[in-house]
Amino acid sequence: MENSDDLRTRNQLADQLEGGQAFIPVEDLVEEVEFDELGLRPAGLPYSFYEQFFHLRVAQFDILDFCRNPDYEAPAWPEEYWPVDFAPETEEDWEALKKSFFDERQEFIEYLLDQSNPLYKPIPHGDGQTLLREAMLILEHSAYHIGQLAIITRLLQQEDDSL
Repeated sequence: MENSDDLRTRNQLADQLEGGQAFIPVEDLVEEVEFDELGLRPAGLPYSFYEQFFHLRVAQFDILDFCRNPDYEAPAWPEEYWPVDFAPETEEDWEALKKSFFDERQEFIEYLLDQSNPLYKPIPHGDGQTLLREAMLILEHSAYHIGQLAIITRLLQQEDDSL
């Protein structure tokens, strides 16, 4: 059984994973971009909102899968971490992607909060990684890409305002 500091750490990490403290909640950003703008690459950027969000979801799932799956196999880098297309084919595909991201984020949070999953003990099928390290990895990676999503959103809004 872990001590109260460990439980406090788990709860703080879970709160951060949900966003809204140090950075814009991704829930807000995905609602600000219109479906027909998801594939636009504003101001010469090499990626669209959709491409960034797709990558964010795949990376988050990869880390979740690594933590809980003893038969984990890493996706091929970079091709399996990025979409082939700039935009989703249909609105249903977009909604499914968003649902996957938020459902998997919740699964990771539940895994993190489950005290039977040790924070500091190396993951048995890893190379020394711990659950704490993997939670921090999701936080750092998410903060980076959510920042990019925020920039894309602002640039798309500026383009709309100039029309």
